[in-house]
Amino acid sequence: MKASEFDYQLPASLIAQKPLQQRRASRLLLLDPQQQSMYDQQFTDLPQWVQPGDLMVFNNTRVFPARLFGQKQSGGKIEVLVERLIDDHTLWAHIRSSKSPKPGTRLLLQDQIECEMVERAGEFFVLRQHSECSWLELLQQHGHMPLPPYIERSDDAEDRERYQTVFAEKPGAVAAPTAGLHFDQDMLQTLRQQGIEMAHLTLHVGAGTFQPVRVDEVENHRMHAEMVEVNVSVCEQVAATRARGGRVIAIGTTVVRSLEAAAQASGQLQPFHGDTRLFITPGFQFNVVDAMLTNFHLPRSTLLMLVSAFAGKQFTLEAYRHAVEQHYRFFSYGDAMLIRNRIQSEPDASQ
Repeated sequence: MKASEFDYQLPASLIAQKPLQQRRASRLLLLDPQQQSMYDQQFTDLPQWVQPGDLMVFNNTRVFPARLFGQKQSGGKIEVLVERLIDDHTLWAHIRSSKSPKPGTRLLLQDQIECEMVERAGEFFVLRQHSECSWLELLQQHGHMPLPPYIERSDDAEDRERYQTVFAEKPGAVAAPTAGLHFDQDMLQTLRQQGIEMAHLTLHVGAGTFQPVRVDEVENHRMHAEMVEVNVSVCEQVAATRARGGRVIAIGTTVVRSLEAAAQASGQLQPFHGDTRLFITPGFQFNVVDAMLTNFHLPRSTLLMLVSAFAGKQFTLEAYRHAVEQHYRFFSYGDAMLIRNRIQSEPDASQ
């Protein structure tokens, strides 16, 4: 497969720059791959498209203020985007500067945080600080919310709440699991009252989620690693859902990757805690997820490829063209898509 097969034209005016006033105010494009049909809905219509006994699985990762600005000891300006907290005093980060800092370089971030670049870890810079506060505490006090690169504004106070799901619990993500941003507590309560079961897992979304596939041949792309935790209770809830004939509905691509990564070893969902580089492209055999709620994703992105694997590539691209024509709002603060049931087979996934 070629990366160009997953391209589409998107007017910049359709990229959502701010969240809507209410989380549930988004539109919802309903897709049925088996019937090759699509319907324009509102997110508030979601309860009528799910059934008692279905299981919704959410990602409970919490975005932390992962962006810092500062300078090197030489005075050169830098921008730091934290990728992963290793321990209280050590983290991995991306650094933007005119010249990359060398090991031993001292940094002053936000005029408050003194740290040192101690070594490289692959593409990341290892930063260490020795204050009484942990990195997480320092970031909560001084950091900026790491809005995606296509949001062309600085973060503000509203983003601290809105670039975060209402069920966010475990700090560790530098990007929100955006399908979950549409839910408020009232919607969750409505779904529970309707007999929808709910489960939570954790995938700490990394900055690599925004990187387009830069190689011509999709198979040559090296997927970024993200930390996943799927516990025993999630596995038990999925098994119970299967036994009663319900569907496993993943709320977001991060949940799809988590559940399918946890089932890779045997084809059956098992508890999993560790990094995954699972790259889902058309032709992938899904073992766990039956339906998916997702936002609209970047052209040539691994997330668009995942959705194409789930709903069929041509049908997915047709849906994206429809969304553009109907002026849906795209990306993190944009509208949503519900894929009711995954495609059962696609005869030639490369075409």
